[in-house]
Amino acid sequence: MQKLHLVMGGRVADPQKIEFTELDKLDLVGVFPDFASAEEAWRSNAQRTVDDAEMKYVIVHLHRLLDPGLD
Repeated sequence: MQKLHLVMGGRVADPQKIEFTELDKLDLVGVFPDFASAEEAWRSNAQRTVDDAEMKYVIVHLHRLLDPGLD
């Protein structure tokens, strides 16, 4: 079973939470076939925007949404 991961980011209302404020401006970095490649893309984008506290990038485990029985 493929374990797909989505990397995305955008402006958040509170840097300690994940509530994106401008959904039409989300940066959809891409879908990756494994966690390692998703983490590399996440780290690259997160480090690029490290000085902007309202910008947050996350990894979404798509395989968990597609099949909740998977870990």
